[in-house]
Amino acid sequence: MKTRIILAVIAIACLAGAYTWLGAQSRPAAVPIGATDIGGVVTSSKGPEAGVWVIAETTGLPTKFAKVVVTDDRGRYVIPELPKASYSVWVRGYGLVDSPKVTSTPGSQLNLTATLAPTAAAAAEYYPGMYWYSMLQIPDKSQFPGTGPSGNGIMPVMKTQAYWIDTVKNSCQSCHALGSKGIRTVPKEFAGKGSSADAWALRVQAGQAKNNMAISLARFGPKKALDLFADWTDRIAKGELPSAKPERPQGLERNAVYSMWEWSTPKAYLHDAISTDKRNPRVNANGLIYGSPEESTDMVPVLNPVTNEAWQIKHPFRDPKTPSNSELPRGRSAYWGDEPIWDGHTSIHNPLMDEQGRAWFTARIRPINANPDFCKSGSDHPSAKLVPLEQSVRQLSVYDPKTEKWSLINTCFSTQHLYFAKDANNTLWTSAGNPDSGVVGWLNTKMYFQTGDEAKSQGWTPIIVDTNGNGKRDEWVEANQPLDPNKDKRIMAAFYGVQPSTVDDSIWGQAMDVGFSRMDQPGYIIRLVPGSNPPQTTLAEVYVPPDIGFGSRGIDVDTNGVVWTTLSSGHMASFDRRKCKGPFNGPQAATGKHCPEGWALYQMPGPQMKGVTDPGSANHAYYLWVDRYNTLGLGANIPIAQANGSESLLALVNGKFVDLHIPYPMGLFTKNVDGRIDNPNTGWKGRGLWTTHGTRTVFHNEGGTQNKPRAFHIQMRPDPLAH
Repeated sequence: MKTRIILAVIAIACLAGAYTWLGAQSRPAAVPIGATDIGGVVTSSKGPEAGVWVIAETTGLPTKFAKVVVTDDRGRYVIPELPKASYSVWVRGYGLVDSPKVTSTPGSQLNLTATLAPTAAAAAEYYPGMYWYSMLQIPDKSQFPGTGPSGNGIMPVMKTQAYWIDTVKNSCQSCHALGSKGIRTVPKEFAGKGSSADAWALRVQAGQAKNNMAISLARFGPKKALDLFADWTDRIAKGELPSAKPERPQGLERNAVYSMWEWSTPKAYLHDAISTDKRNPRVNANGLIYGSPEESTDMVPVLNPVTNEAWQIKHPFRDPKTPSNSELPRGRSAYWGDEPIWDGHTSIHNPLMDEQGRAWFTARIRPINANPDFCKSGSDHPSAKLVPLEQSVRQLSVYDPKTEKWSLINTCFSTQHLYFAKDANNTLWTSAGNPDSGVVGWLNTKMYFQTGDEAKSQGWTPIIVDTNGNGKRDEWVEANQPLDPNKDKRIMAAFYGVQPSTVDDSIWGQAMDVGFSRMDQPGYIIRLVPGSNPPQTTLAEVYVPPDIGFGSRGIDVDTNGVVWTTLSSGHMASFDRRKCKGPFNGPQAATGKHCPEGWALYQMPGPQMKGVTDPGSANHAYYLWVDRYNTLGLGANIPIAQANGSESLLALVNGKFVDLHIPYPMGLFTKNVDGRIDNPNTGWKGRGLWTTHGTRTVFHNEGGTQNKPRAFHIQMRPDPLAH
C-alpha cells in the first residue's frame, strides 16, 4: 500500500513538472537586455514573426525621437541605447498591418503581438514606393523616337525608351517619392475637376515647383505624360496592386539599428546633411549635424544627437536684392492652399565639412545675373580669358561653429556639389549641375583663408578631350563642331557629382544623362587632369556605360581608385580605368565608348517598370557614397546607393546588395550619406552613417502636413540582439 502511495506521489509530481515545462514553452523566454534597452519577442497567430520591424518613438525629449530594429529568426528583438523617456512601441512588417501601440520604458521586457494583414491590399500599403510606381506604364520601344503632338504625342527629344525612363527617374523621382501614398493617390482638391488627366494637370501646377514640373512634362509630351500618370492612379484607385512583393529583411539586414530625430519644420525640406570630414570620419566626433534645406528656407537645421536637441541657424546672403522663393509662380496646393511655404533666398544645396569642423555649403549669396566683372569677358582672370562667365546660380559659403561666423564667397561658376582634394591647398572642387555652363570650378581654400581674395583663389576650366592624341592641351573645336585632327575637342557638359581621386591628382565627375540634359549629352563619367598650370593645362577623359546602362547620377571613388555611380536603368555601376586596353586619347576618346571593359553593372533589387523588357529595375538612387573606412561595419570600400525607390540604403557587399530599408516614416527619401566614427573603442555603438529626408514634399509621406524632416543614424550590430 505504501509503495502505491509513493508511486502515485511521484507520478503527480512528474505530471506537474511536465505541465510547468509545457507552460514555459508556450511563453516566450526573456531576451537579455540592459538598463537602456527594450526587448522581447514578436509573435502573431502564426507564431514568431521574423524579419519585422519594432518601432519605439517618444515625444518626451527636446525633439521627437524614434529607434527601429528588426526581429531575428525567432521573432526576438532588442532596441538598444534608448534615451530615458516613455515610448510608444509597435510592430510593422511586410504581410502585417501596424500593431496597436503600447507604452514602455527602457529596461523593460516587452513581448508584442503582430497583426496580420487582413487583405493583400492592406499589406501593400506598407510596400516601398517603387513597387507602386513600377505600375506606371512606360511607352513601348516601338514608339520612339517620338513623333510630336500631331503624331504619337511623345516629343522627338525622347529618342529611345531609355530617355523616357531617365526623365521619370532623374527629373520626377529625384524630387518626389513617386510611389508614396501622397502621390499614388490624387488629392480631393484636384479629383473630380474634369478627367483624371485634368486632375493631374492641376497637380503638377501646384506649389512653387510648377516650373520645374512643366519642363519635365514638356520633354515627355504633356498630354501623353498626363494620360499615363492618370491611367496609373486610376488603376490604383480601382484596386490594382503591385505585381511584385518585397521580401522581409534577411541576414545582415536584420542587424541594423535606425535612430531618427525630427528637425527643421513641416513646411521645409532637406536636401542633404553633413556630420564629418568625408576624408577623415573621426572629425567632429559626437558633434553637431548640419542640414541643407535647398529652396525651402534660409534656416539651416542643426542637430545635437547627444542631447537630442534640434535648432536652426540663418544662412545670410550678400545682396538684399537676392530674390525669395516666395515670389515664385505657384498654383494652389492641396495641402497648403495658396500659402507660399518656401521662402528661401539661398538655395542651400549641398553641405561638406572640412578638417577643422567648419561647414561648407553650395549656396546662393546674390542674384543669379550678378557675376563680378572679373568673371566676364575682358577680365584678366586666367579662367575668364578662356571661358568668360556672365552668371552663376549658386556660390559658396562656410560656417565656423567656433566663432558662429559666416563667410560668403562669390564664385563666377555655379556650384551644386562639392568635395575637398587631399592636396597642399586643400582645394575645394565643385560641380555646376547644369551642363549649359560647360565648366568645372574650384577654390584654393588655403589661399582664400590667408588672403581673403576670392577672385585669385578661384578658377574654372572647360572640359577638353585630347582628340588629336598628342598628350597635351591645344586649341580646341567647340562641342557642336566636327573633329579637327590638329585640335582637341570641347565637351559641352558639366559635373553633377564631383570626387577627387584617391590615387592620383585627377578629379572625377559625373554629368547628367539623356533625359535630364538639355544638351543631350549621354551622361558621362569624366576624369579631369588639372596638369601643372590649370586651367590652361587641364585635360579630360569621358566614359559612358555599356548600352544596357544609362542615366548616371552621383559619384564616389574607393581607395583603389575605382569609380562608382548609380544608373537610372536600375543599376549600380563601377568603372576601373586600370582595365582599359586601348589609348585614353585620340578621336575615339570623344565618344566615351573606348573602354567598355572598365565597367561592371549590378542590377538593383526590385521589379522592372511596366512595359520595359530590358535588364534593370524600377529602383532609383539619387546619389552614391563609398564607405571607404568601414564606418557602417560592412567592410571598407563598400558602395552605398541612396535608393529612394526602395526607400533604403543599398550596400553592395561581395557583389550582393544589403537592403537597409527604413520603414518609418513611410516614404524615406535620402539624397546622400556620410559616415562618422565617434568612438573607435566602442565597436558598433561608436560608429554609423548619417543622412536625412530629401524629398521636396515631406507632407506626401506618412504624417502628412504635421510631418517634419528627420535626421537618421544607421548602425550595424554584430547580431540582431546585440545591446
